[in-house]
Amino acid sequence: MCGIAGIITPNAKNYQNEIQKMTNAIAHRGPDSAHHEFYENAALGHRRLSIIDLSENGKQPMFSNTQNECIVLNGEIYGYLDIKKQYPEYPYRGGSDTEVILAMYQRKQENLIHDLPGMFSFAIWDEEKKQLFCARDRFGEKPFYYAIGPHNEFIFASEIKAILASGLIQPTVDQKALSHYLQYGYVSSYQSIYSNIYILPPAHQLIWRNNKLSISRYYSLPTKDRNLSLSDAKEEFFYLLKNAVKKQLIADVEVGSFLSGGLDSSTIVALVNEFLPQQTTISFGYDHKDNELKYAKEIAEKYKTNHIEVHEKKEDLATSLLKVSKFLDEPFENTSYIPHYEICKNARKNLTVVLSGDVGDELFGGYHYYTVENKMRNHFSYKSIIAKFGLKLYQKFRTSSYLSQKNIEYSSILDFHLNSVKNAFNKDERRLLGISAEYSQEYSFTPNPDSLNDIMRVDLENYVPSDMMVKSDRMAMANSLEVRTPFLDLDFAEFCIQLPEQLKLDHNNDKIILREAMGAYWTETIRNRHKQGFGMGLESWFEEENLINLSNDLLKNRDQKVFKYIDFDRAQKFLNKDHKHWNLLQLALWAHNNESIL
Repeated sequence: MCGIAGIITPNAKNYQNEIQKMTNAIAHRGPDSAHHEFYENAALGHRRLSIIDLSENGKQPMFSNTQNECIVLNGEIYGYLDIKKQYPEYPYRGGSDTEVILAMYQRKQENLIHDLPGMFSFAIWDEEKKQLFCARDRFGEKPFYYAIGPHNEFIFASEIKAILASGLIQPTVDQKALSHYLQYGYVSSYQSIYSNIYILPPAHQLIWRNNKLSISRYYSLPTKDRNLSLSDAKEEFFYLLKNAVKKQLIADVEVGSFLSGGLDSSTIVALVNEFLPQQTTISFGYDHKDNELKYAKEIAEKYKTNHIEVHEKKEDLATSLLKVSKFLDEPFENTSYIPHYEICKNARKNLTVVLSGDVGDELFGGYHYYTVENKMRNHFSYKSIIAKFGLKLYQKFRTSSYLSQKNIEYSSILDFHLNSVKNAFNKDERRLLGISAEYSQEYSFTPNPDSLNDIMRVDLENYVPSDMMVKSDRMAMANSLEVRTPFLDLDFAEFCIQLPEQLKLDHNNDKIILREAMGAYWTETIRNRHKQGFGMGLESWFEEENLINLSNDLLKNRDQKVFKYIDFDRAQKFLNKDHKHWNLLQLALWAHNNESIL
């Protein structure tokens, strides 16, 4: 896991100072070493977190054997040793996964991307073609940002802060991105918060040649569901997941596991035990009655792990927010980024690589609102105008159920999902705040508005890379820790995406396939568990005086930068110590952290 940066421009050596500033800005992503290499038209920089091939042979930027190509890679190529055997003609100098990509490029050029598994963002400079080829992994685990400088320099990096550190870009806030943040609590994976700094979306590749930019999608989620019985699905599920865990355990340093005591993390720990009987697990818990540490301890004891418990730090929340939010670069609402930072910080004391149970809910149907949407779909017909009219008439005399009310309000379960479940400020509220711009959501497919599987696909394309992977990457990298996500192994994820809905959830049960395939590996208490959030609720957070003081400083002062973008008087109406209040606080915090450039 590392940080990458580059500037593609004539006389690239004249940009030594700029590329140095860029890699310095992301030193937390790779504290072990920093290197830079130059061609006449390319300056490449890298910060290294040593995990595979710890020798000098693994350092980057890495030249090919011919010196014609040079690569910078952020991420891990899972199963790279098997891929390496397919390219025996290449004269390897070391044992890194990075060098395997160079071997693939020499034979397949840009077509290598179709055969490349793992989590990654990379850039390859081809001296003969005078071309930069870049790509980002299928699920957006690793970031890639770029911008065009004042003299048509192509500038790229792992984080926005590195692009800004070059001094070549004066950022401009994108009103559509701001609108998307206010609605969903994160910036879309198809844009950045700035109109002149761009993000390469997941599953896309980029070519910069002759001062021209070409971007294309190289992968789309499978859209057809398979017809499988539960018994057949259980067998394939277990085989693919076990293989995914095995591939992600390869490293030249110890690999541990996050353990929350939930179904997903307990599953990962159980399968790691098949390969590493002496594994290290780490758990984080707040000191309150709903603390999950007791569940995690059960699994740790079952598998006799070297278990580390991290309890809530007594540092006040406002101080934590001011410290940690600087690693995000963009407004970000997810309330669990603070505890995630803490568990990553403590994991790094003992480990360099950790496996995570993220994305199980999107793959197996684990969120409560999926169950609600399933009931909505079967509770009442969205399509019948007569039935809706009758229900509206009925409501004049009697109070109807929650599901009935929502069936009147929304045209489909997808409409409900996008505009109720995944929603902070609706369109009218955003306009009240002074934001009239609208962002049009992009998908690689046309979702069926009444399909639960398509709703999960929508979340995999939007929520997962824009929210979950941003939190995972930035909080882990802030602590120079690599986090790997076995559930996003390509073969396993595709299998789950195509599972019939009835193998994921019904009216009474969630994660059916996971419970059936892995239940025997859990304790009885874990088997009976349902999802619990990570961290404490906003209501208790806003009881802290220091947080209220921070909110008052940032949201009750007209001179704060955030009010350059939203209306001060209208914003005051939403400061009710709730979800909307938190959304505005994070926006104000982002503006405060970046006031020198806004």
